[in-house]
Amino acid sequence: MKTMRLAAVLTVLTVVGFGSARTRAAEQDGVALAIIYDTSGSMKEPVRDRSGNSSPKYIIANRALLAVAEQIQHFATNTAGGAPRRLQAGLLTFRGSQPHVALPFGPFDAGALRRWAERFSNPNGSTPLGNTLAAASREVLNSPLTRKHVLIITDGINTSGPDPARVLPRLKQQAQQQGTTLSVHFVAFDVDAKVFDPVKKLGATVVGAANEAQLTSQLQFILQQKILLEEEEPAKTK
Repeated sequence: MKTMRLAAVLTVLTVVGFGSARTRAAEQDGVALAIIYDTSGSMKEPVRDRSGNSSPKYIIANRALLAVAEQIQHFATNTAGGAPRRLQAGLLTFRGSQPHVALPFGPFDAGALRRWAERFSNPNGSTPLGNTLAAASREVLNSPLTRKHVLIITDGINTSGPDPARVLPRLKQQAQQQGTTLSVHFVAFDVDAKVFDPVKKLGATVVGAANEAQLTSQLQFILQQKILLEEEEPAKTK
C-alpha cells in the first residue's frame, strides 16, 4: 500500500514538473509594453512647448508619443545579430469613465502608433486610471514575453473608479502567482508627482514633467533605463 501511495505521489510530482517545464518553455525573452495615454478633458489645457510658447497638453503629448514610437522601433530592429527583438505593445486611453483600447495589444506596430498620435485631437471625459491600469496589466500579464511593463502618461489624479494604489497590489500579487513581475511607470505631466506617492511606495516608477522638454526627457529615461535597456541576467555558472 505504501509503495502504491509513493508511486502516486511521484506521478503527480512528475506531471507538475512537466507542466512547469512547459510553462517555462512557453515564455520568450522580450518586452511586453502597454501604454496608457491620458485622453481626459484636462489635456486641452496649455503648457510650455519646445519653442517656449504655450500649446495644449495633448498636442505636446502626441509629439512625445511619436518619439516613443521611434525609440521603440529602433530598439526592436537595431540588433547585433540582425534579427528583430521580440516586442509586443498596445495603447489604452479613456472613454468616458472606462478604459478604451485604442490600439490592440500584439506585435509592436510603430506605424499604427504614429498614425494614432498624429490624429488624436479630442481629449474629453474623466480619468479612470485605476481601471485602465488593471486592463493594461491584464494584457501584459497574458503575454508570453518575460519583461512586462505598463507606461502611463497622465496629467491628473484618478477621478473615476478605484485609485491605482488600490489596484496595484492585486496586480502585483497576480504577477507573483504567475511567477513573473509587473513593472509600472507613471509620468506625471503638468501635475505634482507627489500625488502618485502611494503607487511609488508600492514600487512604481514615478517621474514628473512640467513642460514638453521635460516630458520628452522623462519618457526617454524610462524607456532607456527601465523598459528597453534592462540589464541581462548574469550567466549561470555550472
